[in-house]
Amino acid sequence: MEEGKDVPKDFIKLKSEKLSVDEVSELVVSPYCGAVSLFIGTTRNNFEGKKVIHLEYEAYPSMAETEIKKICRDVRQKWPSVKHIAVHRRLGVVPVTEASVIIAVSSPHRAEALEAVIYCINTLKASAPIWKK
Repeated sequence: MEEGKDVPKDFIKLKSEKLSVDEVSELVVSPYCGAVSLFIGTTRNNFEGKKVIHLEYEAYPSMAETEIKKICRDVRQKWPSVKHIAVHRRLGVVPVTEASVIIAVSSPHRAEALEAVIYCINTLKASAPIWKK
């Protein structure tokens, strides 16, 4: 496979259905990369000493997608070797143990992929117009 045929891509999805770790992971695999790093954010059963049975998320989808695209651009500027980035975000009701966000990044080496995933989740939480109820 020629390098040009595996052009860097960003896969962004906001959806109300259950997220798939396999789907997100497969999106970023590349024969040019030795690392795929994943972050899976799940709903836990407690928050500040209170019982949680589910969380509910709402967003302005077009604004959220625009912000996620900006995060992807920032990642590529900071870590130019990053190949593919996937950010799947769940909206609506997310029961305990289910994923509310899955982020995957591929790169030739692990350090860039790990650092990029950390940057993605931290920036997403701080800046995307997605709210937890």
